[in-house]
Amino acid sequence: MMRLQAQAQALGRNSYYQDTAHPAPAHPPLTGSVRADVCIVGAGLAGLSAALELARRGMKVVVLEAVRVGWGASGRNGGQALAGYASDMGPFEQQIGLAAARTAWDMSREAVRLMRKRIAEHAIDCGWNAGALSVAVTPKKARALRQWVDTMQERYGASHLQWLDAGATRAQVASERYCAGVMDPEGGHLHPLNYTLGLARAAVDLGVVIHEDSEVRGVASGAASGQAGGFGRGGRRDAAAPLDVRTDGGGRACVRTAQGEVRCDAVLLAGNANLGAVAPQLARRIMPVGTYIMATEPLGRARAERLIPSRAAVCDTQFVLDYYRLSDDDRLLFGGRVSYSTVSPQDLPATMRRGMLRVFPQLGDVAVTHAWGGFVDITMNRAPDFGRLAPDIYYLQGFSGHGLALTGLAGQLAAEAIAGQAERFDLFARLQHRPFPGGDLLRTPALVLGMLWYRLRDLF
Repeated sequence: MMRLQAQAQALGRNSYYQDTAHPAPAHPPLTGSVRADVCIVGAGLAGLSAALELARRGMKVVVLEAVRVGWGASGRNGGQALAGYASDMGPFEQQIGLAAARTAWDMSREAVRLMRKRIAEHAIDCGWNAGALSVAVTPKKARALRQWVDTMQERYGASHLQWLDAGATRAQVASERYCAGVMDPEGGHLHPLNYTLGLARAAVDLGVVIHEDSEVRGVASGAASGQAGGFGRGGRRDAAAPLDVRTDGGGRACVRTAQGEVRCDAVLLAGNANLGAVAPQLARRIMPVGTYIMATEPLGRARAERLIPSRAAVCDTQFVLDYYRLSDDDRLLFGGRVSYSTVSPQDLPATMRRGMLRVFPQLGDVAVTHAWGGFVDITMNRAPDFGRLAPDIYYLQGFSGHGLALTGLAGQLAAEAIAGQAERFDLFARLQHRPFPGGDLLRTPALVLGMLWYRLRDLF
């Protein structure tokens, strides 16, 4: 985990989002022992969403963040807010049935509405733009995309999805690369770090306490039956120890950092790819994947809108996909490279620029000013992984690169469950997830080989 965090720190140094983030207060590290109703690990979108909802219910909430608010995937991603799931609906239908899958699809649309509601309610200045366009690169991909649209309209009631033929698609995106597309007017895009910082401000206004530079060293359940890994001698985490921290004659969970601890009634783990040392049993079910984005110099309003007249977010349907959008200051933000080995490209700006020119060769004279990246967590089946490690320890992970909107809903569902209304949370908890094969030594090489197969399929 330390190596991964060091890589992420280096990858984030040239982030356009960081350079254009609104000023935000620093939050002091945790020191000493404090009490709370709920302790949340991770000050990203999922954790802050849960904190906001729990505080509205009158609970005392403490959020612990290893680095700073929005430091991870929440503040570095492509900024595209989309309904649906990285897995599509297959795992939902197969595991929990069509009726529950329809409910899950409807909740993914709710996630986008929730984001827009929070932006308005808390006056978050994050550059929201409506519209999300999915585009097909080959006729085969276009046929598959059309079949998906028909299925979603017939089985899931997604009548808002708008099919675009080749001509209509090229009117939306000034690229000869695409032969069909689908517009989702409910989706959109924004500045993800400013949105995350806005959620943090709203949460603090409701009484939530955030501690940055407070990496969690261990988590223990207050339930006698807990099995998530307790503390060994000297406060060191012992994965074999039972989770039954008890204080004042009653069971309370405990979350420890290097300089302090939080004793609480419930814990929510929302650290995604950075939780390996805290919850190794969860880490086995996800893999960290490197994702990368670049920003051009400002193009000017007229040139920018010749590229994407509607200013919608765009992504293609390749397995290793390109995704891009226009910023408020008329730059093109372009993502499209992933690393399943966690080894990042040596010359990231040049690598990303080549991908951009494959889509927009007319930008050959445009300079790249920023190139950055980070890590997201993926599951074997690309479906989200929500559940409990013990009766008082909840977790949210596995957004698989499709989490900007879903994380917000996930936090709300976790807050509902902690407050005793678990039906919606448990719909996701019914999804089964397998560990990645190969163990600690071979699972990364196995994933790289598997992804090579999918990349080859993208060529045909």
